[in-house]
Amino acid sequence: MATFRLRYVVEDTDRHGNIRLYFRRRGQPKIRLPSIPGSEEFMSAYRDALSRLTDTSKLHRRLQTGTFGHLCRQYFASPSFKGLDESTRNWRRRALNEIAVAHGDKPVAKMQARHVRQLRDEKADKPGASRNRLKALRALFRWAIENDQSPHDPTRDIKPIRHVTKGHHAWTSEEIGAFEDKHPLGSKARLAMTLLLYTACRREDVVRLGPQHISRGRLQYRQAKNEHRNPVDLDIPVHADLAKAIAETPSRHLTFLVTEYGKPFSVAGFGGKFREWCNQAGLRHCSAHGLRKATASRLAERGASPHEIMAITGHRSLEEVERYTRTARKAQLADSAMAKLK
Repeated sequence: MATFRLRYVVEDTDRHGNIRLYFRRRGQPKIRLPSIPGSEEFMSAYRDALSRLTDTSKLHRRLQTGTFGHLCRQYFASPSFKGLDESTRNWRRRALNEIAVAHGDKPVAKMQARHVRQLRDEKADKPGASRNRLKALRALFRWAIENDQSPHDPTRDIKPIRHVTKGHHAWTSEEIGAFEDKHPLGSKARLAMTLLLYTACRREDVVRLGPQHISRGRLQYRQAKNEHRNPVDLDIPVHADLAKAIAETPSRHLTFLVTEYGKPFSVAGFGGKFREWCNQAGLRHCSAHGLRKATASRLAERGASPHEIMAITGHRSLEEVERYTRTARKAQLADSAMAKLK
């Protein structure tokens, strides 16, 4: 492992003698890098850490009022930005800082729609990143217009790059079985998968769930997404398989899932760990979010109404639920249609 060299990557040895790799720069918290050095998962985490770092020599110098970098700094310090969920703040900050590194000293008043299109198209090979960059710019200029920090909104009428995606793969019953075969009851991995499957929660929720959220056989919690703007409270019965997994994995902590050091997972840390657990089971194409999609699809296949599904997943609109259950309903409708030919 010592022959593997990347900037800011360091080795630490834990109390068990295991070598861990971290992204670390002086004055900033270190970030755990998952999986095998050089692997897709490792490099993805490394690139993400680099994007958070940015080029501080440009971002923290004295920026003149009216420049893009100064506008970003004001936005990050605003109550509007601080009131966002942590995950939203993180991706918006990364997207805007990346732009500010190259264009921070340019005047906002001269920014035009063609400049926004250029920034959008710079990420054309990564449609998701391109879309997030445009969304972050739109949010920035909405705030700027409201607070008289920009004379116009150059993002107006700019459309995201169109791309076709199937989204996260929904786990099949066979894939769930393969994971269970690799990770037996009583293991942290099995509990994590079961929590995700039988609550349909997101990564940012599963790392916060603990014994205090269960009362009289029901799991009651507030979703992390939009909790400070438009909170969603859920109250769902604890499935028998989930109750068994919890009972078989004793915990003396306020969260069901903890690291090897007995501390709650960060959202990114859990994502990397769950990626490892999936890889160990030969399920490299599966993800934590794919379990949320699988639960919604299963409910649809078993005849659950959209509102019943929303009571489990916490979605607020029928349109959102439709994205998760479209395939399941298509198969049901095909069966029903074919039966009419008999």
